Amino acid sequence: MARLRVAAIQHDIAWQDSAATHDRLDPLIELAAAGGAGAAVFTEMFATGFAVDADSFAQAPDGPSAMFLRDRARRHGLWLLGSIAVRDPGEDRLRNRFYAVAPDGRVVTYDKRHPFTFGGEHHRFASGDSTVTFDLDGVRVSPFVCYDLRFADDFWALATTTDLYVVVANWPAPRREHWSTLLRARAIENQAYVVGVNRVGSADGLDYVGDSAIIDPLGNVLASAWTEQTVLMADVDTDRVTATRERFPFLADRRV
Repeated sequence: MARLRVAAIQHDIAWQDSAATHDRLDPLIELAAAGGAGAAVFTEMFATGFAVDADSFAQAPDGPSAMFLRDRARRHGLWLLGSIAVRDPGEDRLRNRFYAVAPDGRVVTYDKRHPFTFGGEHHRFASGDSTVTFDLDGVRVSPFVCYDLRFADDFWALATTTDLYVVVANWPAPRREHWSTLLRARAIENQAYVVGVNRVGSADGLDYVGDSAIIDPLGNVLASAWTEQTVLMADVDTDRVTATRERFPFLADRRV
């Protein structure tokens, strides 16, 4: 089967300044590549920070941050993943769009399905229409964005065809226990790896403490970090997913 080293890049963000953030991320990508990572994951709206009123910094689907991902993925020979505030031509509302970009230029996208209504995100951002699962060097990956993490049914629906869930976020410090608990729950209940990548720093009156983690199919935390900007790395092994599900065949007992 497949084995993939994943880097979770827990980083600060230059508020609404994508060019400055790109510069900050370059040495972290180099660390991930030097460590043998086949994929490196950034945060939600990784280049600008999350804001509901994103009209001033939203980019075209092939804008500067998408091009940054393409260029660095090619340069360093690894997949790069993260979300961007995107304005599609002819649409009034924006999309919180997850990108997975391969070294050969292939691009997979997923639009966040659950805008954060508590914060008014649904007024400016349209919901995605469907979930996505894609092959990343033999590992079946299903991406989600921040608030999506609270909706277990979307994760459940993909469990039998997923080895790794990737969740990118700008999850504020006051609800940090929710973030950490839900990440482990999604790994345990779906018997899959989970990589959760959250930002650090402060912006727009909110503090972020990271708590990024890489979790195995039994819910064991393989790597984690708190407030510092850092690169976490761990190996995802699809044989371990298969073995866990064969030893504990819980998925077959679900009733929908």
